[in-house]
Amino acid sequence: MALRSLRWEDGALHILDQRLLPDEERWLEIRTWREVGEAIRDMAVRGAPAIGVAAAYGMALAVAEGANTDEARRALAASRPTAVNLNWALERMAALGDPCFEGALAEARRIEREDLECNLAIGKFGASLLPNQCRALTICNTGSLATAGHGTALGILRTAHEQGKLVRVYACETRPRLQGLRLTAWELSHDGIPFRAIADGAAGFLMQKGEVDCVVTGADRIAANGDTANKIGTYALAVLAREHGVPFFVAAPSSTLDTSLSNGSLIPIEERADEELTTIEGVRIAPKDCPVWNPAFDITPASLITAIVTESGVFREPYVFSRGTLERAGR
Repeated sequence: MALRSLRWEDGALHILDQRLLPDEERWLEIRTWREVGEAIRDMAVRGAPAIGVAAAYGMALAVAEGANTDEARRALAASRPTAVNLNWALERMAALGDPCFEGALAEARRIEREDLECNLAIGKFGASLLPNQCRALTICNTGSLATAGHGTALGILRTAHEQGKLVRVYACETRPRLQGLRLTAWELSHDGIPFRAIADGAAGFLMQKGEVDCVVTGADRIAANGDTANKIGTYALAVLAREHGVPFFVAAPSSTLDTSLSNGSLIPIEERADEELTTIEGVRIAPKDCPVWNPAFDITPASLITAIVTESGVFREPYVFSRGTLERAGR
């Protein structure tokens, strides 16, 4: 049975609460746009594409409630500032003008359906880049839980596994929230894909030993020049991959492209609560009043990225992404 992160059913948005995985599978029944914002902000739902889909349904709920849709749109946009898919989905909903509930719901469902179609295409294009008998390394969670289904980076690995090309996935634990250990490991186990979880700090040694054939990551925002924001720790993997001659692939739907930003230095980086770093499952592991810097994302320069894979195909440096089109210099 295919994994899903959310679904619309019986007049409500149902979200699989990812904060409780892998120990408990609990679905939240959400009937207001404010509850959608809370679920996004508190990471009950996470992953840039899934956040966008959830926000679209949030706007449909705002229409159903007779709420001020401008207020709802602003509040939802502020819930997670780095993931551009959030604003992209909200703009799609805003373009409807002043729709009836049925029209808003239909558009949200289209956004969800299109994301799944994008992920399947990304999986096909990306799997073509992987060698036979591939050992791939990934970070965070970029699978069905982070999208409308199949996944982006993890979608590539799913497709490669279906094609018989994949030997093993190495899943970085992804501190501080452990999405790799808690969510990616859970998905890989669910699908019967061979994997081993590793500490984030073990990735370099694994590459040095010649055990990694490629690194495949997702993205929360991609600037016009190909600079990419992704989960904190991704930049370090890109540097290690370059040092060890390992291809570094980024997978994301075209809705992740933000062509209004010329380069990655302009991407807003979300900083999260100290407690995410100083505690694990509510248990404090740091000294009291320990000062903390906790950015959720970092920026990987385009020069370190071997290829960017979208539903439109495979793009290589120099990256030239422009609004309304996907262009690649020197195609």
